[in-house]
Amino acid sequence: MRKTFARGAGFTLVELLIVIGLLGAIALIVIAAINPIEQANRARDARFKADGGQLISAIERYYASHSQFPWETCGGGVCPTSTDPFGFITASDATVGLCGDATCSTGGLLVTNDELKTEFMSRDWVKAIAVDKQIIIGKDQGTSSSVYACFIPLSKATKDKAITDIVVRTNSFTGAGIPSAGSCATSSENWITGGCYVCIPE
Repeated sequence: MRKTFARGAGFTLVELLIVIGLLGAIALIVIAAINPIEQANRARDARFKADGGQLISAIERYYASHSQFPWETCGGGVCPTSTDPFGFITASDATVGLCGDATCSTGGLLVTNDELKTEFMSRDWVKAIAVDKQIIIGKDQGTSSSVYACFIPLSKATKDKAITDIVVRTNSFTGAGIPSAGSCATSSENWITGGCYVCIPE
């Protein structure tokens, strides 16, 4: 009597290749949808917005306590007042009040008056030299005018929203100290070269 053996259950090489190919295609679609670089850029922009908001709050609290802004010191016989426009300079500049010196090794008025924690002095944008990695501070003319914190966004989503909401500003002044409305029309343009910023409050 002849014994018959059942064919072993399993996948052929062709079947395995088809499954691996399908899994690879699904993985590519998921990675494209998630876009890890865009997600990292969004997280960075959100952090810059949060840090900028805290800087603005600290400056306004300092003004409420002292009836003057941190930069209102007399230099060269000229004493700026609360109505004067200020800046569009990097937040790490000692006159803003976060840093006490050019290297930010000591705290400025905002830190020494407990308006900001010392941890702020070690943020990556404090020591940054490149403009796209900095937070910029400015104030319009008038006592009640807002203090602005501006930065160049990296994520496409932040750029698109800024263009849609018409909140893009450039590093040119309108005579009052706050950057004028920007001309970067699309998120694909080089915002660094164009000097296009997103400012808060918007």
